[in-house]
Amino acid sequence: MENFLDMLLRLLLAAALGAGIGYQRERANKPAGLRTHALICLGSALFAVVSIFGFGDNADPSRVAAAVVTGIGFIGAGVIVRGLREEHHVVGLTTAASVWVAAAIGLACGVGLYLIAFIVAVITVLVLLIPKMRG
Repeated sequence: MENFLDMLLRLLLAAALGAGIGYQRERANKPAGLRTHALICLGSALFAVVSIFGFGDNADPSRVAAAVVTGIGFIGAGVIVRGLREEHHVVGLTTAASVWVAAAIGLACGVGLYLIAFIVAVITVLVLLIPKMRG
């Protein structure tokens, strides 16, 4: 039961932190909003939890983390390519970066690094609130 509560805390925190980042993106009218960021963060946390608790002592959670980093790159690339098709110039880099950070925050929650996950989520929202500078 103790492991279950620990896993549940990790997953709930990941979803909440991802939702916080996604809320900011949604308020800025960006394509990846609250649900997208919450699900990416939650999914990354679940992959980490499964790799730690699901495969016994012989598991290597770092392999799962590496796979998440690679996989999330495809989602970020999709955001950028979509922007290129619709706008005919590079758009979506910040959204792709926020999705990438959300995955990292989810992994941090999944392995139990709660404080660092929270701090990075706060820093991420603060960075996203900085107005875009026009050249």
